[in-house]
Amino acid sequence: MCTSCKSDMMGLWTKWIVLTVILAYFQIAAGVELTFELLDNAKDCFYEDIKLNTSVSLEFQVVTGGSYDVDVTLEDPTREIIYRQVKSQFDTHMFTTVKEGTYAVCFSNEFSTFSHKLVYMDLQVGDEPPLPGVGEHATVMTQMEMSAQEIHQSLKSIIDYQTHHRLREAQGRKRAEDLNDRVFWWSLMETVLILFVSIGQVFIVKNFFTERKPTTYNRL
Repeated sequence: MCTSCKSDMMGLWTKWIVLTVILAYFQIAAGVELTFELLDNAKDCFYEDIKLNTSVSLEFQVVTGGSYDVDVTLEDPTREIIYRQVKSQFDTHMFTTVKEGTYAVCFSNEFSTFSHKLVYMDLQVGDEPPLPGVGEHATVMTQMEMSAQEIHQSLKSIIDYQTHHRLREAQGRKRAEDLNDRVFWWSLMETVLILFVSIGQVFIVKNFFTERKPTTYNRL
């Protein structure tokens, strides 16, 4: 095999290994991200142990259900409310912890008696550590390290875009399904009403052309 071919193969393998390591590392460094169903007249809480002076980012969005609103509260270890939203569809809150302990994020749908909600939550705790071998030395980053850093940032942006587009797609699909159901039932009601009116008109017209028998009176 020629030397240039070996060099090309080694370059491809190196890029593939770097990309694999970045993907694996990104999955490990990701925070708590989940989508859950919040029942009507219910309240769900999630707990996370966070150290002192740690940056935290909370993002939520109501994907489907009712008027797309939910009550959200964030409590510190002493159960003091540090963030509250009432009947909100989406929001983002960032803060730095001043106490160490267990923080609670609660989502409430207690004001709704029949609508279930599908809620998306993303809780990022702490700053993301640098890539292994990148940013750990005082010298200037090599071309490979700069490429790895750029790929890492691009992957983060792609995942964020995919998440938000997936949420928008779910919202749009749910609204389209609700609109389709409303159109179906409205069309069904109109059809039944038209049939009822048509049958009534037939009986009315038939009654106009029906020959009535004369009334006879008996003489005393």
